[in-house]
Amino acid sequence: MRETVRSGPRPVARILSLVANAGDDDRTLGLQRTPRFRTRGKAGQTGHAEGVLGPKVGSGRHNSLWRTCQLRDRRRIRARVSRPSRKFGLLTPCFRFRWLLPVAMATGRLGVGETLGALNTALGPGDPVWFKETRARHLRARDFLAPRPALQARFGDGQVPERVIRAVAGLQGPGVAPVMRCAPTPAGLALQLQRPAVFERVLGAVPAYAVPAVPAAPGPRVLLHCPALRGAPGSLRLSRLRAVLVADHLARALRAHGVRVRLVPAVRDPHMPTFLQQLRVDWPAASERAATEALRSRVLAELGLAREGGALAPGVLGTVSLKEVLQERGRAAGYDPKLDKCLVTEDQLSVLAELQEAVSQWPQASPPGLAVAPHASADVCMVIHVVSCEEEFQQQKLDLLWWKLDDRAPLTQKHLVCGPVKVAGTPSKLTAPEYYELRHTQVCKASALKHGRDLVQDPAWTEVFSILSAATIKFEMLSTAPQSQLLLALADSSISTKGTRSGTFVMYNCARLATLFEGYKHSTEQGLYPTFPPVSSLDFSLLQDEGEWLLLFNGVLPFPDLLGQTAALACAASGLHVTARTETMCKFLVQLSMDFSSYYNRVHILGEPRPHLFGQMFARLQLLRAVREVLHTGLATLGLPPLSHI
Repeated sequence: MRETVRSGPRPVARILSLVANAGDDDRTLGLQRTPRFRTRGKAGQTGHAEGVLGPKVGSGRHNSLWRTCQLRDRRRIRARVSRPSRKFGLLTPCFRFRWLLPVAMATGRLGVGETLGALNTALGPGDPVWFKETRARHLRARDFLAPRPALQARFGDGQVPERVIRAVAGLQGPGVAPVMRCAPTPAGLALQLQRPAVFERVLGAVPAYAVPAVPAAPGPRVLLHCPALRGAPGSLRLSRLRAVLVADHLARALRAHGVRVRLVPAVRDPHMPTFLQQLRVDWPAASERAATEALRSRVLAELGLAREGGALAPGVLGTVSLKEVLQERGRAAGYDPKLDKCLVTEDQLSVLAELQEAVSQWPQASPPGLAVAPHASADVCMVIHVVSCEEEFQQQKLDLLWWKLDDRAPLTQKHLVCGPVKVAGTPSKLTAPEYYELRHTQVCKASALKHGRDLVQDPAWTEVFSILSAATIKFEMLSTAPQSQLLLALADSSISTKGTRSGTFVMYNCARLATLFEGYKHSTEQGLYPTFPPVSSLDFSLLQDEGEWLLLFNGVLPFPDLLGQTAALACAASGLHVTARTETMCKFLVQLSMDFSSYYNRVHILGEPRPHLFGQMFARLQLLRAVREVLHTGLATLGLPPLSHI
């Protein structure tokens, strides 16, 4: 990501002198003077934004992103954000197909992206150099670091001017975390936040950190098409099951960000809804097929196709040439050049009719308040085909056929291709129902070993085992980037709650949190502890343990940005393929569970019922309440309900 600093059409010499040793010659930073700034948003205001890095304000020109940074003396500068980089973790693009989404502006919520943007801006023009620390041993001394090699490239001798250090230490602004100190170290320029103040800001507004930034107007329309769901459960191989789980998770993430999503196909096999319910996959069902008469007429009349007596198999209408549409649209997008002919069947027309009907049920015009970029497509509907690698060729053929037969077909069709699934030690011919039954049996067996008795027949545990089985499968299938190959290990050892990489481990720690708060509630009813005081009265300076800062800084604080990552779709305007980081949430929840488990095993939360210990206990409970909300929200994006016991 490259951030260029501008402040409008004319120079602001006083801000220049703060951030980059620019005197009267303002050309040092290429800034221009402007008489006034109007970029700091208030609650209720809206602006256009492209991306997911929190409250950014579009300038309205060239689709640029701008971030406002305010210094302690109330002077402000604006940074334009262009190409993001994965190096900085949470700074990722969203909807790079150039739709502008109206979003609510700054609401007082602290953000990692906002803080990094302000820090990089304060250093002056050039590539970003700051990054957020995540390891516990580094967080003992600093929270952000600008590495020495990067500073040497920026300042020549590597010596950061004292006035720049003062400007960094004095940064303030919407979403920018308060700074305690900034000092040179052998590793580079180290920055530490005012941790009690950050604890107070975050834990005083827990609900704001457990939800994504809600757009001020409806987002674009996305039609998610998963061809794997057109058959029976027994026809689902593991690679196709992976595509189904990716599509379900992506749909939940997009909807949370205001994107209007339709799911196709509506399942018709009578056994498929029950199987999807076992997996906690929310997918529509249908009882009747879409009409295909119009498409059939187009094939037979306009293309001059007719049945040849005895020459065509039942259900086959004839052969259509795709060469023209391939030349017009397909080659530039990256479609296979061998797609020059297509055998048209009744089943293909049924698929196209359902896609056509799903698109037409949306209004043709943009929704009120939704601005479309001047160079965007005329339609505002994107079709994303979530397919396994073995399905992609046939789906490319279907894309071109849709364009040829339907003049109103969406101009934007993308493919999210899921990589193959391999089973360690055995051929990967396992079907999805067999895979589920295997995991369900292993979950029941692990529970019997833990509790010393068989609980399968106990109605109170039936739902728990079903949820644990679904969690195990989803974390296995979604913890790897969807485009990469996935290697499954089917051994029983992957089911244990002690295994720190499994969905069972995450659900186990979710249940531990529920048990903790249930224990506090029971003790309060017995009169051992007082009722929970107002959050504004808590003393968060009592949170001194390094595990507590780890939970807040790596878990709660960056969670809104991470929710944006799960809905990020990176694709070129003319390319065929789109990538989604659906693995982000699973990895985050596993790491958060590991950090919580380590802290919970070491620190006794509900201590002796002595008044002088209540302050620290309440502060810790509020922190873990935030962790619980984050866990529940993260699990909801996977379609998994939290467990209260396990």
